[in-house]
Amino acid sequence: MSTKRTFQDLVEMMARLRSANGCPWDREQTYATLGPMLIEEAYEVIEAAEAGDWNELRDELGDLLFQIVFYGQIAAEDGHFDVNDSITRVHEKMTRRHPHVFGEETVDSTADVLSNWEAIKAAERKASGKDQQEEKKASMLDGTSSKLPALLEAFQLTTKAARVGFDWQQSDDIFDKLEEEIRELRDEFKRESRNPEAIAAELGDVLFVVTNIARWHGVEPETALKATNRKFRRRFAHVERRVEEQGKAWNDTSLAEMDSFWDEAKQIEREQ
Repeated sequence: MSTKRTFQDLVEMMARLRSANGCPWDREQTYATLGPMLIEEAYEVIEAAEAGDWNELRDELGDLLFQIVFYGQIAAEDGHFDVNDSITRVHEKMTRRHPHVFGEETVDSTADVLSNWEAIKAAERKASGKDQQEEKKASMLDGTSSKLPALLEAFQLTTKAARVGFDWQQSDDIFDKLEEEIRELRDEFKRESRNPEAIAAELGDVLFVVTNIARWHGVEPETALKATNRKFRRRFAHVERRVEEQGKAWNDTSLAEMDSFWDEAKQIEREQ
């Protein structure tokens, strides 16, 4: 049976890996090189959780934690802070922002919790002087990173705006907006002289509205699209197998045949 390890064990391992007698690869890593790996590990955590694969989720959480400790080690080496400082800060912040749990305040709903959360954040900014010191951070939307995947960024932006009442009043209104944006996109395609920039702008509007439909109905769009991507991979893999079984090359296989193999994959999924 494996020896149980603690968070501090992982921190000490990372310090050794980055030391002069450690691993050359680990010593070469920077925030920039770690970024894609951190994002990949986060998505793998989500995928394992959605699949209900608990062994995989256990391992992927460890991989994600390793990346976080990696960031903390580099920051410590640069003399900025260590990962334990990050733990302390988030513990303090979550305590402040949950006065209904750790204080005397009461709430009646999740909406109350979110409203209080934004009010507490605003008070924190004012108390720290950030509102005066950082003119760039004058909007409540500034806390949403522009480095996020586009669908997730749109989801986060409109979630924050909705918390102060900037939102559609009912679901049908969003579907009406979607139909309007699709019409505008079609109109751009119908123009004799197509403008690629205008088409891209209208397509972006369509995707933005679709993101809001997802938000309104409690669906995280980035995760939903990832699930559809995985479904496409599974079904296309079946098409590939069937084409190979036929002994044909792709250019000898008709679209009708490929569609029939695709339908087979769908039927197999339904039966399973």
